[in-house]
Amino acid sequence: MRVAVVGASGNSGTALLRALSGSPEVTSVLGVARRMPPAVKPYRSTEWATFDIASGTTTPAQEETLVDRLAQVLAGADSVVHLAWLIQPNHERDTLRRANVEGTRRVAQACVRAGVGQFVAASSVGAYSPVHDDVPRDESWPAGGVPTSHYSVDKAAQERVLDKLEAEHPAMAVARLRPSLIFQRDAGAEVGRFFLGPFVPRALLAPGRLPLVPLPRGLRLQAVHADDVAQAYLRVVVTGARGPFNIASDPVLDTGALAVLIGRGPLLQVPPPLVRRVLWAGWSARLVAADPGWLDMAMSAPVMDTSRARSELGWFPRHSAPDALTEMLRGLSDQAGHPSPPLHV
Repeated sequence: MRVAVVGASGNSGTALLRALSGSPEVTSVLGVARRMPPAVKPYRSTEWATFDIASGTTTPAQEETLVDRLAQVLAGADSVVHLAWLIQPNHERDTLRRANVEGTRRVAQACVRAGVGQFVAASSVGAYSPVHDDVPRDESWPAGGVPTSHYSVDKAAQERVLDKLEAEHPAMAVARLRPSLIFQRDAGAEVGRFFLGPFVPRALLAPGRLPLVPLPRGLRLQAVHADDVAQAYLRVVVTGARGPFNIASDPVLDTGALAVLIGRGPLLQVPPPLVRRVLWAGWSARLVAADPGWLDMAMSAPVMDTSRARSELGWFPRHSAPDALTEMLRGLSDQAGHPSPPLHV
């Protein structure tokens, strides 16, 4: 089968190319990206096409032409995996919405016009509606988003695009993965750029280095290694699966577990409203890259039940959540990257 990956040079895309290259069911892979990656592993064994799904258009005719061009790029693919997503510049809200929500709509329309049999999209735990407990939720929990998080709002809007695609084109297998935080060493430099900014010392974030670990009280999160997410995408593609799948590794990391992984000193649990005010001030002054919406989403995202992925896809992660986080922290402190435009140092 022929698989096209839109956003193939990013964190998840790079891992997925590694997985696809080792699959006997996959005969050819097309990578689609805004900028061409260098001819090194895992990119050099992939066919490439450059395309900007966030291109601006001003008339319906221009929009139709853009989608037709993308359909020509994707023609012949049995499955299209859509991973492209913009996190920065988060001060430019219209830019993010055009890339993330309109970009997904364009890829979906292009797949319909190209006669693609399966469309697989990267959703997120961030698409879910808020909760105020630690009860695991399966894929039936509403994907209404967190209103104060641009990432969550756009992920929920993306889900509506996928709902419409499913309803209007039932012959197409539409699947969506909702992963937790995705980590690997090669994403360290990217994580630093997207969430910390230039003024936060990376060396302090090496595992076991912080003498005091301040964390928002009540924080708990799930994590998964990029290679394990890639295996989930691969299982969806080769089985022709439909519908949503929660993807996360065990265990759930609370503030105590996070403090052990991050620092060598005591945990300081800070009231979330205080953390939010500090984050807002830093983001508004352009001193910190992450906006307060990321905190809002982290504090209200549900714990995901991953039973469906394990039972229907036969997916079992090889890396634990602590291992994935530790690998990323080491990559972050070392400013590790990969020679592709999104992951560069």
